[in-house]
Amino acid sequence: MTTQRTIRKACLLLPIVSIILSSNCFAQQADNNLKISRKTGYAPVNGIKIYYEVQGEGKPILLLHGSFFTIEMNWSRLMPELAKTRKVIAIEMQGHGRTLDSDKPISHKSLASDVAAVMKYLKIDSADILGYSLGGRIAFQLAIQNPEIVRNLIILSSTYRADGWQPEVRNALQALQPAFFDNTPLRTEYFRVAPDTTHWHKFLSKIIAFNNTNYNLGDENIKSIKVPVLLIAGDNDGIDKNILADTYKLLGGCVFGDMTQVPKSQLSIIPGTTHVSILMETEKILLATNSFLK
Repeated sequence: MTTQRTIRKACLLLPIVSIILSSNCFAQQADNNLKISRKTGYAPVNGIKIYYEVQGEGKPILLLHGSFFTIEMNWSRLMPELAKTRKVIAIEMQGHGRTLDSDKPISHKSLASDVAAVMKYLKIDSADILGYSLGGRIAFQLAIQNPEIVRNLIILSSTYRADGWQPEVRNALQALQPAFFDNTPLRTEYFRVAPDTTHWHKFLSKIIAFNNTNYNLGDENIKSIKVPVLLIAGDNDGIDKNILADTYKLLGGCVFGDMTQVPKSQLSIIPGTTHVSILMETEKILLATNSFLK
């Protein structure tokens, strides 16, 4: 029985293996793309110093990464493309990348508060917000608690409630242990940029526990979001498509557009993509994003 349980857990962790291996490709791509001119710095907010990068000029769009990722790993392909026509701001949330971890508890509200504070520090009154995975949850929370600073919301392969992930994903996350990330490209990247690498396992434990909470930002809160929202998902990215459709309904979608007004929010499903490989679909994400923002 124990052997069968171990094998079953190993199989459930295959999607996480995919994330770790693919992240190496993202980091290599970043070495080329991030040679373009950019501004970097730290914003002292809420008791910590949040690392940020700014590329390009124009209307601001702020990017929020997924769990465990750095800016390079998450946005090396998309950020330079967006920066051709926009002012792109990317941050590394608490404990991630160059932003030191702290004893401050992690929550959706606290991370969203950090984002709002960084925007204020950079004198950005409002911006379009694009969040991937964990970043998508924080983008939702930001629109809920600070609606005045969000112009448009783009949620990439994410869900505002824990049961919005398919059971296989939730099972894999529950089986995850910090030691699983040792000797992986994620550790290599962390040790390359983190200001204090002694936080490695502590940081992993904190994010794993946070991702395993039974979170739900609230149907009424999602329904109350007034700004246009673009939901982008992969057809095989682990998001429960029934709940994704319900989310779109809360945002005013899933109507018979020929008989009523087309909603301001949009839904885009990218075929043949997973939670990881969707980050490589730069052209499709860029097309959907630019069309939506126009």
